[in-house]
Amino acid sequence: MTDTTITADAPTGGADSAASVDETLAALTLEEKASLTSGEDFWTTKSAPGVPSIMLTDGPHGVRKQRANGDHLGITDSVPATCFPPAVALGSSWDVTLLERVGIALGEESLAENVGVLLGPGINIKRSPLGGRNFEYLSEDPIASGVLGSALVRGLQSQGVGASLKHFAANNQEADRMRVSADIDERPLREIYLRGFQRVVEDEQPWTVMCSYNRLNGVYTSENPWLLNTVLRDEWGFTGLVVSDWGAVNDRVAGVEAGLDLEMPSSSGRTDAQLVAAVRSGALAESVLDTAARRAIELAFKAVAGARDDASYDVDAHHALAREAAGASIVLLKNDGDLLPLATDASIAVIGELARAPRYQGAGSSLINPTKLDNALDEIRVLAASDAVTFAAGYAADGVDDGALLAEAVAVASAASVAVVFLGVPAEQESEGFDREHIELPAEQLALLDAVIEANANTVVVLSNGGVVRLSGFADRVSAIVEGWLLGQAGGGAVADVLYGEVNPSGRLQETIPVRLQDTAAFLDFPGEHGHVRYGEGLYVGYRWFDAREIAVSFPFGHGLSYTTFDYSDASVSADADGLVVRLTVTNSGPRDGADIVQVYTSLPGSAVVRAPRELKGFAKVSLAAGESRVVEVPVRRADLAYFDTRVDQWVVEGGTYTVEIGASSRDIRATSTVEVEGDAVRVTLDLNSSIGELMAHPVASQFIMQAMASQGDGFTSALMDDPGMFKMMESFPIGRLAGFPGMGIDREQIEQLIAAANAA
Repeated sequence: MTDTTITADAPTGGADSAASVDETLAALTLEEKASLTSGEDFWTTKSAPGVPSIMLTDGPHGVRKQRANGDHLGITDSVPATCFPPAVALGSSWDVTLLERVGIALGEESLAENVGVLLGPGINIKRSPLGGRNFEYLSEDPIASGVLGSALVRGLQSQGVGASLKHFAANNQEADRMRVSADIDERPLREIYLRGFQRVVEDEQPWTVMCSYNRLNGVYTSENPWLLNTVLRDEWGFTGLVVSDWGAVNDRVAGVEAGLDLEMPSSSGRTDAQLVAAVRSGALAESVLDTAARRAIELAFKAVAGARDDASYDVDAHHALAREAAGASIVLLKNDGDLLPLATDASIAVIGELARAPRYQGAGSSLINPTKLDNALDEIRVLAASDAVTFAAGYAADGVDDGALLAEAVAVASAASVAVVFLGVPAEQESEGFDREHIELPAEQLALLDAVIEANANTVVVLSNGGVVRLSGFADRVSAIVEGWLLGQAGGGAVADVLYGEVNPSGRLQETIPVRLQDTAAFLDFPGEHGHVRYGEGLYVGYRWFDAREIAVSFPFGHGLSYTTFDYSDASVSADADGLVVRLTVTNSGPRDGADIVQVYTSLPGSAVVRAPRELKGFAKVSLAAGESRVVEVPVRRADLAYFDTRVDQWVVEGGTYTVEIGASSRDIRATSTVEVEGDAVRVTLDLNSSIGELMAHPVASQFIMQAMASQGDGFTSALMDDPGMFKMMESFPIGRLAGFPGMGIDREQIEQLIAAANAA
């Protein structure tokens, strides 16, 4: 053991875990069972005879374990832990293997602190760039969120520590988050906002799922039986425990009835007593409470079984992993004239207070107390030649205009061959609990940049931000832009690595950078009013919206540059019962080793339902030496081709000729192919309100209706059968109303018989 190794506290309650869950449950009193379904305090569950208490604590990008003498919310004082890059950065790595390794490291640190469940990952969709918690989420796309979220859960739970997949569901804003109703039509709800959760649950079975604060279509998620039982358990097969977000319980009895198993934090016994009273009065079946208590016992037993009294982790090794992850997450947005990477002997003016006082994580419940903290200025000086780097703060940390700082920055920029300007969103503008008001960088920073550009044409911008910022005001006036997000405790070293080419950037955008906030899909429906927010954009979230509307963007979803180049060739697509397999050869045609993200998008021209022009369905990260070629296979699951058919309340793969696009972004398509996909049979139940068009599309009903119309000799039926315009006009006409039209030759009884025969066939 070295001084950089942190070792576990002794786990508690391990001897009790050998008893069977059913035996333990049967021995408990009603009061004891109720007590197991709420917290003992802020971070631990209650114990009961044979049931140990376990600790749950905040993640998702580090272990935020509160010290014993910390504040009551546990936000300002926690034990040191590795602050890995938040999800805004990790998502941009598109690296499944890397995220699993980060998950493993989080598990190791959780074990060392005797934490049984780490609260994360968060995989909600980035609906609007104003979302205050966007830095905790992975993507604007559900497939990317699900795949990457699965990797984090898989890594964490491989160590015997439970994940808490959050925030379930539709937690896409912070404004009025404790009460607001996210009003979403079922198709976008299923295809955009639930799909990532479904992927993680079905693939990885997280130990817990955390319900969100908000209401969903008018019902609090903590007491929503459709969400917690019908969808999560019955349809997806979730076998774990549902825990509330801290303070999310509106009605404890209704919550338990709906499938909420654990209320956190403690209510000091108040809501436990409500459960006991409800059971004794007959308002709540004891069997329902038993189910929640059983899940709490199962969770406690799993956590204790995973605990190790010799658990430890290497602080230096985890810091190195954090630096690797940060380097892989940086997105090189622009690099005119190959200004980057910098030569080590080039004279560099580093400008901006953020270069020496980094902003590396968001504020709120995910605030980590880092074991170490790099800053970019020091790390740049390590890589650069001696005396090659000068520094000027440029702006004050508190945002107050300072003419002397600006003048100093202009002077050092004028004297250097390259100016590297660090800009970013102040911490007070990005936090859990409130949304951003705009996507602008601070005015004093933009004024600094204008002055530096005038002083030095070779200007590089390095960004630090938890959500996208508007770049359209200067993107065409600087030579290079490095999107640094919030990179965790080792982000300063990672930025230096990328600037000097120690790391070849391979990050790609997981959210579109718009030209203006007004161009974004949710602009007119965010954050809502009077307790409701209408998701009026439907399916058209992120790049789906921009591509469908053909709106210009600053940088598209999936975009990112490298210090080398990649060519795609020999693309092909095949279909089988499992879905699609996309094959292509990727060649590193440039001078440096590097990694590319192959992105696969699909569409179905002529679809019977509304679809985006393209949707991400698969991706693969491939690392290649300079000059190397490799055949890459990207599988696309058949389930991911499905849309949710609201007529039959089920997922349906529509048959037809699919277009498969292989690209380096949603707007950089390198190869296109088509493939025939066999569709699922869909039988829609017909009734008197079914339209003529729906009956004509029905394999049985169409035969009956054609025979009935053909037997009539009047002009109307002939026109309906022979005139496409007439049929188009009448195809939405409800069949039941034809009985009242003279000369149709078909009465209501015949129509009812036709419908019954069609439905029975």
